[in-house]
Amino acid sequence: MSAADGMTRRAALRGGLAGGAWLAAPAVAAGSSGDPRALAYRGMIDRGVPAFLGIRYARAARFDRPVREPVPTAPTPATQFGPLCPQRGPMTPAMSEDCLFLNIWTPDAHSSARRPVMVYFHGGAYNWGSVTDPLTHGAKLAEQGDVVVVTVNHRLNLFGYGWLGPLGERFRHSGNAGQLDLICALEWIREHIGAFGGDADRVMVFGQSGGGAKMATLMAMPAADGLFHTAATMSGQQVTAQGPGNAWRRTRALFDHLGLAEDGGAALLALPYERLLEGLEATDPVLGGSLYFGPTLDMLHLHRHPFWPDAAPQSRHIPMILGNTRDETRAFIRSDGPVVQGLDWQNIAERLAKQIRIDLPADWVVAQYRAKFPHWSAEQLFYAATTAGRSWPGQVIEADARARAGAQATWVYQLDRPSPIDPTRGAAHTDDLPYVFGTLAAPGSYSGTGPRARAVSDAMITAFAGMAHTGRPGLPSWAPYTLADRATLVIDEESIATRSDPRGWERELWARGPYIQPGS
Repeated sequence: MSAADGMTRRAALRGGLAGGAWLAAPAVAAGSSGDPRALAYRGMIDRGVPAFLGIRYARAARFDRPVREPVPTAPTPATQFGPLCPQRGPMTPAMSEDCLFLNIWTPDAHSSARRPVMVYFHGGAYNWGSVTDPLTHGAKLAEQGDVVVVTVNHRLNLFGYGWLGPLGERFRHSGNAGQLDLICALEWIREHIGAFGGDADRVMVFGQSGGGAKMATLMAMPAADGLFHTAATMSGQQVTAQGPGNAWRRTRALFDHLGLAEDGGAALLALPYERLLEGLEATDPVLGGSLYFGPTLDMLHLHRHPFWPDAAPQSRHIPMILGNTRDETRAFIRSDGPVVQGLDWQNIAERLAKQIRIDLPADWVVAQYRAKFPHWSAEQLFYAATTAGRSWPGQVIEADARARAGAQATWVYQLDRPSPIDPTRGAAHTDDLPYVFGTLAAPGSYSGTGPRARAVSDAMITAFAGMAHTGRPGLPSWAPYTLADRATLVIDEESIATRSDPRGWERELWARGPYIQPGS
């Protein structure tokens, strides 16, 4: 996401949280009278759908693992989102380290309903983000998909993924604390979602961007085994986690930026979070740019990489959707920004080399693309190559790894439909979100609200909700992915159809070099 897009989104979120539609909504209760599992939460009606917002699922001390609490027995309001984890450039003013809250939308808050459950993890890499985003409000998806939708907030950046293990036992959980939050939320869902009309035996996890990466990481974490039954990632893969060596280099860079000694664990526990956020401005010693945070191969909670050297065996039985957009990088490399402005055939190789994650000669890559697509402009080539050499390879690796391991069926999609709102975006990163949630008119959506946008949204809700209901996408024409044909559902302005290896030429070109997961 670009800085400008982020500012627009943040302003929209501030407005969305205070809207009159929320304040005027009548109250609803979870459970049923006489049901021993009935809960005391008092929710509201959001666009015709019962909603329960800001439900606490755990508490956690700074850098420690989360601890579940008993659910309340007295009537408890659940009509406002909980605070965000502290982060730079917050999307709402409400931030707190006490941020372990989830939200539920359900067609019928009755324990006898037993609908499948779709649990969403938000994007924003591992550094920022929130499920308060209007794009991911769950009312439409719950109603149209006939599912219970749950969205989860958790700890991020230093608070959720800062590796402090070398500082001693007190910090042994730090490198994966944010992942442990998600596991804790899934445990809460397993025990309590029945009172909200959900079926704990049909839980689908899905996430976009960083949320998809978090979900892919859970597929390799033993503590998450058995907590979900189907899965989907949207422009978010995690082939490898970061090693503890690189993770510790990042922690030391943060210490240096804050002026702390290398054994500054006591200071990290004592400083206010606002001061710790200043440390996030340190330069990443591995990647350059701002500090990367992500899951750590700590051999305590994460014992192997999610999709290297193969697909984690514990999750091969889980049906999975993998998706990306055609023009991923148009969302965060702006066409009017310094990287693209003035781009021409003389400087494209130099600019391209700084953006790709597969180490091939950039001038050679440009020559290959120009020979294959002679009618393309330098800008078209730049965005195609940066997407295929940076944002797309993880999906190919994960789909191939699952197919090679004989995992349960995998389905792959590619969103090609360009934004009718901003033609410079094409089909960019995040643009599949409003289609899956049905939030076409929400602030931050680039889908438009015309007939084609509604048709695409109907298809994607049918596909994703069908996965939650039956373990197969709800579109019978969507063929599973195999190494023989690499079937991919291509969603464009004219059709929604399965095609065989639609970007095969680019896939083969970039397969000539190894993909290194950013941050690892």
